[in-house]
Amino acid sequence: MKHTELAKHYFEQKFHCSQAVLAAFAEELGLSEEQALKLGGCFGGGMCKGEVCGACTGALMALGLKYGQSDVNDVDSKVKTNKIAVQFLDMFKEENGSYICNELLGCDIASVDGKQYALDNNLFVEFCPKMVESATIIAEKLLNL
Repeated sequence: MKHTELAKHYFEQKFHCSQAVLAAFAEELGLSEEQALKLGGCFGGGMCKGEVCGACTGALMALGLKYGQSDVNDVDSKVKTNKIAVQFLDMFKEENGSYICNELLGCDIASVDGKQYALDNNLFVEFCPKMVESATIIAEKLLNL
C-alpha cells in the first residue's frame, strides 16, 4: 500500500491526522505502528488548539526520524533537519494556503462554536483527508532526497 493510501486508511479509522501521516511511514523509519500512533496522538487538530496542522506535524516527525540530530556534535544533521522542516512547511503552505489548522478550516476549532462549525460542515471528514494526503505526498518527496 502506498504511503498516501495508508495514511488515508488510518485517518478513515478515526485516528488523528498526525497519527495517520506518521504511521504511514513508521515501519521504514524504525517505529512500530503502535509507537507511531501513540507518538502522533497529541498533535491532531493542530495540537487540539487549531495551531500547526496535525498532518504537518506527523510529516515533520517522520522527517525528523530520517534526518534528525541524535548526536550533540552532529551539527550538520541539525542544520539539515531545520532546512527540511522549513522546506516542508513552505511546500505545504504553497499548495494549501497555510499550515495553520484554524486557517485551513476557516474556523477556530479550539472553541465550542468553531468545533461545531467544523462538524456541521463535515470539515474533518471531507477537508482534512485532503490535508493528510497533501502532507504525505510532500513528506514522501522529502524523505526520498
